[in-house]
Amino acid sequence: MQTHVVPVGFDYDRLIAPLVRDRVDVDRVVLLEGAVGSETNVEYSQRLAEKLEADFSNLLGAETERFVVEDVYDYDAAFEQAYSLINAELDSGGEVWVNVSAMPRTVSFAFATAAHSVMVEREADRDRVHTYYTVPEKYLETELAEELRAGVDLLEALLTDEPVDDERIRERLRSVRSLLAEFDERGTTIGAKEVDGSHVVELPVAPFSNVKPFEELVLFTLGEHGEFESVSELAGTLAEELGEEYTDAFRSKVIYNVDRLGPGGKGYVEREEHGNSYRTRLSRIGRLWVRAHADAAPEELA
Repeated sequence: MQTHVVPVGFDYDRLIAPLVRDRVDVDRVVLLEGAVGSETNVEYSQRLAEKLEADFSNLLGAETERFVVEDVYDYDAAFEQAYSLINAELDSGGEVWVNVSAMPRTVSFAFATAAHSVMVEREADRDRVHTYYTVPEKYLETELAEELRAGVDLLEALLTDEPVDDERIRERLRSVRSLLAEFDERGTTIGAKEVDGSHVVELPVAPFSNVKPFEELVLFTLGEHGEFESVSELAGTLAEELGEEYTDAFRSKVIYNVDRLGPGGKGYVEREEHGNSYRTRLSRIGRLWVRAHADAAPEELA
């Protein structure tokens, strides 16, 4: 069974046209709708989702489900949702295709990174997970702008050729001129929105290797306790929670695994020099890994 995961933004053709034109077999479609933004934007996205739901069924005979992405700027939540969704589809025996053509970049990148992470963790299923993008034939923004310019010329001609005292026309002219001026100066977007106290939403890089069982224990322990002042402190806590004796050998084992998980290895752990030791904590991708695998945490660490 082929399932296509489709985050819905303000595009229609790029989400369904390539599948229709290439005669792709589509059994199931998961449409993801954003719930953040202006009321007009949300309503527009919902209308597109409704149209896509009907057309995926009518044109491709696909079963369709719609889910809501509560915050399209919450990368971590989108990653977790994508990770869970992709794994569930694979567990059911299906093949997953993730379309990253639409939706805000945070959601698209989160889903692409989650798909990559699943491929790393499930090597046997790697050929059943795909991400894809569709290039548009043309963009409508510049054509819309040109139509507005033509409308301005027409209204100006009407006021010149047949003078009328109509403030509505003059107000419409002022409004359109202002919008065109912003478009010419800034392009299709304006400003930089603050999200969680920053105007930069960092997109973590997906891991390139799988996590071994003892490495999982280290990650879950860091996820539960946060930062440790040293690797020795981490080793002591881990030994206590596992009911093992804290020996030099056990400490060396923890150090070895933290090194493998660190910046020079898999990138799940950050280490900051602090006197003669290193503060140890999860990196961004490490926190995402723990969040996505929370249901699999060992009982003694849950």
